[in-house]
Amino acid sequence: MAGQPESRAIRRRAPVKTWLYMVGLLLMLFSATMLPPIAVAWWYDGYGVMLPFAEALGATLGLGLLCWLPVYRFKPDLRNRDGFILVVAFWVLSSLLGALPFLLSEQPQIRFVDAVFETVSGLTTTGASVLVGLDTMPKAILYYRAQLHFLGGIGIVVLAVALLPMLGIGGMQLYRASTPGPMKDEKLTPRITETAKNLWYIYVGLNFLCFLAYWAAGMSPFDAICYSFSTIALGGFAPHDASIGHFQNPLFEQITIVFMLVAMVNFALYFLAWRSRSLKAVFRDAEFRFCMKVVGGIVAVACLHLYLDGLSLWESVHLGGFQGISIVTGTGLTTGGYPAHEMWPAFVPLLLLLGSFFGGCVGSTCGGIKAIRFLLLYKQSVREARMLIRPSAQIAVKLGDHPIPDRVMQAVWAFYFLYIFSYCVFSLALTATGVDLVTSFGTVAACLNNMGVGLGATADGFGGLNDTATWLMAAAMLIGRLEVFPLLLLFLPDFWR
Repeated sequence: MAGQPESRAIRRRAPVKTWLYMVGLLLMLFSATMLPPIAVAWWYDGYGVMLPFAEALGATLGLGLLCWLPVYRFKPDLRNRDGFILVVAFWVLSSLLGALPFLLSEQPQIRFVDAVFETVSGLTTTGASVLVGLDTMPKAILYYRAQLHFLGGIGIVVLAVALLPMLGIGGMQLYRASTPGPMKDEKLTPRITETAKNLWYIYVGLNFLCFLAYWAAGMSPFDAICYSFSTIALGGFAPHDASIGHFQNPLFEQITIVFMLVAMVNFALYFLAWRSRSLKAVFRDAEFRFCMKVVGGIVAVACLHLYLDGLSLWESVHLGGFQGISIVTGTGLTTGGYPAHEMWPAFVPLLLLLGSFFGGCVGSTCGGIKAIRFLLLYKQSVREARMLIRPSAQIAVKLGDHPIPDRVMQAVWAFYFLYIFSYCVFSLALTATGVDLVTSFGTVAACLNNMGVGLGATADGFGGLNDTATWLMAAAMLIGRLEVFPLLLLFLPDFWR
């Protein structure tokens, strides 16, 4: 009996040691991401621009060591609960520490709240920006914004999962907590490490192909790197104020369209296609076909409305096609002054804003609710209608030839409710801070869906939001990126028992 309180105390200390150990490792890994911007600053900008990144590296590395060194002998055993806590903790800490280069730089000179917003926007691949005058900013800052997209696109946590087994630590819990979609236990390979590595090989390979395409088309190497990071991550940060419209080059825009469509597909399908040496795995996928139909329909309606509104056929297809795909996939790269320009009738921005809730395929870098959830909800609705006609029938919801377990459908319905509920709460909260209705609904959609292009006062940028609204939208971006549940679990008493 005397040993029971002591054993309970040991059990209570074990999770804390696990969290300190893992957070320390992740922060030390994150500190290394400051090295490429330092190199860019050394090449283009000079010592004054290098220093903020060096200071951020030192602060992040120091905090990581402070967490890790006291427990470096401890051998953590990750559980599901630990995975969710670590993912949320790492996203919050990386957002705060990642803001240091913006905060410490002489250009831009921005406040802490705006620096955090910009960092969260980059890591969540939202692309909503408070910065103006990008064309005159240091190259290192512009590169760093694009690199935040690169890191957040597939998730730096997934990279960490690939490295953890080298330290004798399993990573399935981190993978499950950070992976979007209703079926989180699916793996490409029997070993989770190989799954994470394959996802990163695919992601890096697509970035490299996109870079080569931009460069071959005539873009400078620096711009090609920044735009490839933004395009494949379906982000939206660009090194120019006019986004992709800066170049007024239809070829650049066509390359962007191709790679936005490529990036909105489930990366697991590319792995299956590579392994089978055939694209049949992609085109046979039910979610892929459904996604292409919906996105194609939304874009077609947008182009048709622009044409009927008086634009030429070329302008309608060119502007409607690019902006339609960019907004629905959550990329947020813009051309033609969207959505503030007078040539855009109100119907088209509203249509595309609603389309951003759809997003793309699960397992891609897009935001939103995801195509597979809408497909399952549609099939469930059809099932319920058929059950009204034949109440005693046994009708299963199927994806392809595979029946979907009731547990998955319950998770889909719960996610859909929580997502829409979050949208309503954030919209009301933003309105309560004094923001008008159009701006509120458009801004929350842009942030929660990780799309980055607002309406009303945020159509041209998010710098005009008040501090409370800025913090709210930073939270909305994190909730959208983590898909509600990891953050919600932290507020449930049962989670901590």
